Amino acid sequence: MPSTLIRDLIDNKGVPVVDEVSLEAFTSEHPNVLLFFTENPIQFPESNDVAVVLPLLMQTFAERFKVAVVNRNCERQLHARFPFDGWPALVHLREGRYVGAISRMQDWDVYLSEIERLLNAEPAAVSGFPIPVVSAQSACH
Repeated sequence: MPSTLIRDLIDNKGVPVVDEVSLEAFTSEHPNVLLFFTENPIQFPESNDVAVVLPLLMQTFAERFKVAVVNRNCERQLHARFPFDGWPALVHLREGRYVGAISRMQDWDVYLSEIERLLNAEPAAVSGFPIPVVSAQSACH
């Protein structure tokens, strides 16, 4: 269950939730996407901080990217496709291809410079990232 702040992003700010299936359609409609990987906000309270900053980033960068929250049931599977080194994370995709990520809560200036850098960077080749093994109970639905 998302925290109140993450739920506010979804319910009141109109940020959609994507999974492995809906991600393809979302990225085909929006060339630049920031995926918000929240993990468990109780275990990673910085997720709530990112949830507060994210609408401000969306406003600052206007229409330069669209944001989606990654469904908690699919985070591990998508993390295997789009690597980052800490939770929470914002992963930038261009036309569905991985460009890079910003992990953990950052200072405002870091967000501004990193998002600008990602918006101007070419998609990265992703290889050699370990794929986590998950049980059938944790399958993405």
